Amino acid sequence: MSEAVTPQIKRNVGLLAGCQALLLCNGVTLIAVNGLAGAKLAPTPTLATLTVTGYVIGTALMTLPASWFMKHYGRRAGFIVGALLGILGGLTCAVAVSIGSFWLLCLGTLCAGTYNAFGLQYRFAAADMAPADWKPKAISWTLAGGILGGFIGPWAGKITRDIWAVEFAATYASLSVFAVVALLIASRLRVPEMADAGQQGSGRPLPEIARQPAFVVAVLAAALGYGTMNLLMAATPLAMDICGLPFGDAAFVLQWHVLGMYGPSFFTGSLIKRFGVLSILMAGVVLMFACIALALSGVTLMHFWWALFLLGVGWNFLYIGGTTLLTETYKPAERAKVQGGNDFLVFGVQAVSSLSAGALVLGGGWYTLNLYAIPAVIVISIGVGALMLHRRRLAAAHP
Repeated sequence: MSEAVTPQIKRNVGLLAGCQALLLCNGVTLIAVNGLAGAKLAPTPTLATLTVTGYVIGTALMTLPASWFMKHYGRRAGFIVGALLGILGGLTCAVAVSIGSFWLLCLGTLCAGTYNAFGLQYRFAAADMAPADWKPKAISWTLAGGILGGFIGPWAGKITRDIWAVEFAATYASLSVFAVVALLIASRLRVPEMADAGQQGSGRPLPEIARQPAFVVAVLAAALGYGTMNLLMAATPLAMDICGLPFGDAAFVLQWHVLGMYGPSFFTGSLIKRFGVLSILMAGVVLMFACIALALSGVTLMHFWWALFLLGVGWNFLYIGGTTLLTETYKPAERAKVQGGNDFLVFGVQAVSSLSAGALVLGGGWYTLNLYAIPAVIVISIGVGALMLHRRRLAAAHP
């Protein structure tokens, strides 16, 4: 008999979804303005997206410490610390653009990335408290909060761009406001602590866990799927600017991209339960290929819109599918290091993709950038297909 989904669990998932929405307000606003602010302040055009890379590196560097902190001090304490770092990051970026310091701006986005590292644990917190058969829904409903962030973020970037004398200063300051609200919501959480009796001991070594085929595919789907998405998304505002499209169009495309990222979350969990996690991962691969095909076919507003929307939906299937698959690979005592290790790999790949995005789109153009995305999607498809065959063979051998 499956465990009951209590009102307390649903309340916590709702609060986590609110925190996720505010995290995405930060993240999407940063994506909308970082490349443009970086291009304005960078000593050389090839460093324009280093501000985006700073955000990703901050996330990658803090994933393991964030997991360790939460294991020892609890989820709520970790989410509060993360929000405090978000406040600091937003204020630092605002000061940086006010005084025209590119390197301080990079430091500020790195600090904002550390907030994101703590926020990545929202989905794991939801999964950990949910009954086994409700985990995919808990993960996807938490991530669904990103829909609100997807619309508020670009809108906030658009209306705050020129409110203050220095362009983007008010935009970066607004990130601190989002983080303050996230801190208040996180303080209301009543999430079971990670350091309970089931967490004692360290479990298997991480290399042993990582040898599981399911672990390999889960990380491939999340890391390469996220890296591909970030490569194309980070370059989009620059590419649209090069193509002569106004900032308002870029904000519009990013809004719908984030809707594609998080809108399916209302039903992705149900789709995984009905069709299986590997089928949803393969659907994500197909959508990624469709995105690239559309991006290669033209550079009008609607080409960008359709490509980025499909990119978002493909990411959703790969990210939620990968997270769900990852939860099958570890025991309670192992979850902190596995979750932290997974996110470290995911954002390590993202750091490379975001650093490459500016150089590729400015040096080779939007068309060339999309060609570079194809091999990563092929690797994901091979991994998912191999695991499908592996599980079918096991099922046939042990009917």
